[in-house]
Amino acid sequence: MADNINIKQFFTPSFSNVGNNLVSKTKGDRVIWAIVVILTLVSLLVVYSSTGSLAYKYNKSTESYLFKQFAFIILGVLVIYFAHRINYNIYARVAKIIFLISIPLLIYTYFFGMKLNEGSRWIKLPVINMTFQTSDMAKLALFMYLSLQLSRKQNVIKDFKKGFLPIIVPVAIICMLIAPANLSTALLIGATSLVLMFIGRISTKHILVTIAIGLVPVFILFSIAVKYYDKQEHKTKELPAIFSAGRIPTWISRIQTFVYSDKNTESEKLYQINQAKIAIAKGGWIGLGPGKSEQRNFLPHSYSDFIYAIIIEEYGFLGASFMVFIYLLFLYRCIRLFRKCPYAVGAFLALALSFTLVIQAIANMGVAVNAFPNTGVTLPLVSMGGSSFLFTCLAIGIVLSVARNVEQLEGKNQQVVVNE
Repeated sequence: MADNINIKQFFTPSFSNVGNNLVSKTKGDRVIWAIVVILTLVSLLVVYSSTGSLAYKYNKSTESYLFKQFAFIILGVLVIYFAHRINYNIYARVAKIIFLISIPLLIYTYFFGMKLNEGSRWIKLPVINMTFQTSDMAKLALFMYLSLQLSRKQNVIKDFKKGFLPIIVPVAIICMLIAPANLSTALLIGATSLVLMFIGRISTKHILVTIAIGLVPVFILFSIAVKYYDKQEHKTKELPAIFSAGRIPTWISRIQTFVYSDKNTESEKLYQINQAKIAIAKGGWIGLGPGKSEQRNFLPHSYSDFIYAIIIEEYGFLGASFMVFIYLLFLYRCIRLFRKCPYAVGAFLALALSFTLVIQAIANMGVAVNAFPNTGVTLPLVSMGGSSFLFTCLAIGIVLSVARNVEQLEGKNQQVVVNE
């Protein structure tokens, strides 16, 4: 009998059992899991293809960026897995704490954070020496907190003091703290919040008044940009001192670049947009093929802000349309989840986090095709990894936590019906 025992089984771990155990514990919407896999695979292909100039600049190999992105993807998938194993009610409970923590972090980042183009957006984490974009944390915390508030205030949601103010004040605080360093992110957060408030049954009158107030500074910026643009010299006129503070000149410059892009094709400010247009034109219907992009060597930030232009160049209109379809499919599955979830907190969480990711994706793709002014936002789960990538994974993990809960409730209901 002893001769028939396989001695190796006592020393060799059963990796298949470990894998099967992980798969058995992986719950939630299978379509969303498939979307995560597809987007991360696209990310590996396009980041590897678009980091050639970055590798040359820092005297590194493109393979090093491939392995780095692969490591971020593995870490991100682990974040999704462990986040989806936690009951979403726990996220709702800690939402207010994280929201309150994010406010001093944003203030600290503005005054003491790392600067890029005169804007403070990052702080460096000690020990791991990794830059951390506090606006990503604040955005996630805000939408978690909004979901909680909307679910609690449904009985008084139409009331200005009891329903509207407790929801709009946190949005205003976060947007005002983010705007000085990153106006585009603040505008996207504001727009997403308004959509969520509309779905959450906030009074339409209150929403319209908020939109009107929010459009005032945007209209002023556009007016200044048009007034102080020299159409003959194709450059910004000298701005008064009041309009030269902070990042106001950068915002004005971006608006001018967007508004006068057709009339001013030779401006250095349009270099990035023109290179993106060339990439799109070369892509045609089916693209040049994986890894065959030519504009990656000329297009700045082709691995992050303008990665969608590289996707179009390599995979054509069909590949670009597929990317739009994937994000819309993700939104559809989350809306479906919103309708199926019996609890308001989970329903609003799924909707809020899906809206912010899809709106961010639309903004990134719109910039690449020159439909919007340059925003500097990344393409979720596709652009080269960083803190934004990991917070995106955390948001998806929370959505899948809601899906897992709904799946368990449906399983219990089916079991009750069978027993009856």
